[in-house]
Amino acid sequence: MPIHRRRPAPSVTALGAMAAMMALIPLAPISAQRSPAAVKPPVEEADPLVGTAPLDRPELIGNAPPPGEPTYSGITSPGARLPNSSVEAAPVNVNVELTYPTGVATPYHYPSPTMIGFTGGGGPAYGARAQPVIMPVVGDWTVPPVYTQAYYDKAKEVARPGYYSVYLDTFSTRVELTATQWTSLMRFTFPTGDRSHVLVNLPGRGGEVEVVGDRVVRGIAAERGRDDARDGRYFVAEFSRPFRAYGTFRKSPGDARGYGIGDKDVAPDARRMSGSFAGAYLDLTTRQDEPVLVRMAHGQSFAEAEQRLRAEQPRWDFDGVRNAARDTWAALLDRVQVSGGTAKQRKLFYSTLFQSFASPRLLARKGERFTDTNGTIRTATYDRYGPVPFWDTGRNQIVLLELMEPELIRNVMQSELDMARERGYMNTSFHGDNAVFLYLGAMKRGIPFDYAAAYDYLRRNATDSKGPRGYLAEYQRNGWIADEIPSGNPSPPYAGGKAGAATTLEYAWDDHAMADLAERLGKPDDARLFRTRAANWRNVFDPSTGFVRGRTADGKWIAPFDPQEPYYNFMMKEASGWSTLWLVPQDVQGLATALGGRARFNAKLDRFFATPYHPTGICRDCTGMIGQYVQGNQPDQHAPYLYAWSGQPWKTQALTRRILDTLYGSDASGYGYPGMDDQGATSSWYALTAMGFYPVDPSSDVYVIGSPVFDRMALQLGNGRTLEIVARGNSPTNVYIQSARLNGRPWTKPWFSHADIKDGARLELTMGPKPNVAWGSAPADAPPAMSPPAH
Repeated sequence: MPIHRRRPAPSVTALGAMAAMMALIPLAPISAQRSPAAVKPPVEEADPLVGTAPLDRPELIGNAPPPGEPTYSGITSPGARLPNSSVEAAPVNVNVELTYPTGVATPYHYPSPTMIGFTGGGGPAYGARAQPVIMPVVGDWTVPPVYTQAYYDKAKEVARPGYYSVYLDTFSTRVELTATQWTSLMRFTFPTGDRSHVLVNLPGRGGEVEVVGDRVVRGIAAERGRDDARDGRYFVAEFSRPFRAYGTFRKSPGDARGYGIGDKDVAPDARRMSGSFAGAYLDLTTRQDEPVLVRMAHGQSFAEAEQRLRAEQPRWDFDGVRNAARDTWAALLDRVQVSGGTAKQRKLFYSTLFQSFASPRLLARKGERFTDTNGTIRTATYDRYGPVPFWDTGRNQIVLLELMEPELIRNVMQSELDMARERGYMNTSFHGDNAVFLYLGAMKRGIPFDYAAAYDYLRRNATDSKGPRGYLAEYQRNGWIADEIPSGNPSPPYAGGKAGAATTLEYAWDDHAMADLAERLGKPDDARLFRTRAANWRNVFDPSTGFVRGRTADGKWIAPFDPQEPYYNFMMKEASGWSTLWLVPQDVQGLATALGGRARFNAKLDRFFATPYHPTGICRDCTGMIGQYVQGNQPDQHAPYLYAWSGQPWKTQALTRRILDTLYGSDASGYGYPGMDDQGATSSWYALTAMGFYPVDPSSDVYVIGSPVFDRMALQLGNGRTLEIVARGNSPTNVYIQSARLNGRPWTKPWFSHADIKDGARLELTMGPKPNVAWGSAPADAPPAMSPPAH
């Protein structure tokens, strides 16, 4: 039974540190006070354009990008889609074939002033893999990849869940997009004239395109292996009215980026064309305000694509499809109700919640056909989803889905298990393994599943050196993974390399979760093995510098070593030594002890958020800066919450408010993100933090409390119960928790468990303008960790 001691008053030193921290973290400006504007339904608050722009304040984007490149944006899409859908009707304003990509190739970048086309399936918009590209044109046009560009009016660009619209000034043409689960629908409103055209082409490798009759264009995209469209390589695009004339085109064989005379084949009146950028052009005579509709579907055959069109779009009813998509989103977004906050905060919250459902993507409903990971066409016996991007959304978004959509998570877990059965190993992500976070987190949240079956493949990943865990034999032999300066790349950011130190941390984190899962499944020997390996993070922690650091093959610490350098794959993974230090979420207490105890841990965290970012090398992923902290990439996004373990949760409260206020939507457009969203990860960080809590370790059942931006938040859990968080006296200046009650009982812990809320809960927080340094500060109130508290 713990002994409760009277908490001493803060010392003069502690008060001085508190004052310094308050100065470091400015509160929101008075102009951000709550507005009395009427509250709109959540679906009307969400703006899919949020996340499509980069931050633009120099102090927030570090030294990225290097000259000649764009700053990484959120790389989200404003297109029309349903939740977790593979099909999206989306705008394309980036010529990916001829443009430097920002990390993951993005088809839409908010600052781009011209539009080159629109897509509607045939792969996700994320990564610019959707095809074909469809473009309405008036007058002359060019053969892709030199797409005919149209300036468009930003003031007339509209994005809502399930709908997108833009006005192409160059062509005096309005474009509207919407979608069903497996089809897209486009509405083009041309001016009066006989020089209206619609171009349809398969980009890159192209494929084969055919004009059928006077209303249909269909085609087969060239094979791309594992990048083949999950909804099928075959497409059928049907027009609502006949075209007057037609022809086909392609990029001539040879230099894919050539230009000038002889670099293209255009064949008037021809119905078939194959090759690179193969496409068709359709000529139309149009009248003002008379729309031309194009409905499109993909499939594993033309017959399947046509069947999807007939099933989901039996009539030419654009407004009906749009309203159905809106209603689907409204039913989902309505499950989180907020009140209070500013208009901008409500917009950002519901927009990030919307983007949180970008992945994983549905491949087939139960009873539908899909292509498995071996290329075999099968019929789904449940709702089959594509892979989870574990290094990204596995850190936070999967927990949001476990809370809101447990049945979806069950299908996702089954999908991942079946992919493992098809390939022999569980999917991994980047330099970690991380799939265990999904399964253990779901188990702890009471989601029923055959966890023993999944464990067999998770264990194979963790123990078979021929499996997908890179350098596993070295990790098993030494307890850590060595590093070396990549040959031919002698200066930061060292794009090549093993990321050995960071990979060791990731594997140790995985192993901790594996030990817990093994214990719960009655496998004590495995639990001991993985529990021992979970402490391997200590093997890359250098006590002489107080940082995680790379080691050479003979075990020596790599020198020179600068923790401010953002090494890309050398020692670290897309991060600096400062950012990587905190990548021990399973053992925050152990890390604090290694750093010298609570006081030194807090001092180190304070320096992390206060040390100016001035590295020599450039990390393109490193934007959204607060000192050395990088909100725009995954490795350290949990770091603001670590003060919960060290007795200063009030710093978490101030920091999270500052991040929400300054690192999202603070650019001129109001749509900026701190780096890539990575299919919902950065969005989920905002959505969860704005609600007032965050899962530092997604494999645990612990949620660390932050500082909610709303007076009241009610989250409907997947079991129909409600988690309600009430922040009394909340305001842009009253960001600090003075006291708390959970289900009517006084609450002194800066965290709560899933058991505390699973049957519904009400967390009441009393907010104030100054920290209550006593609340949540007792060692006994710290969240659990792998290591016991130091005495």
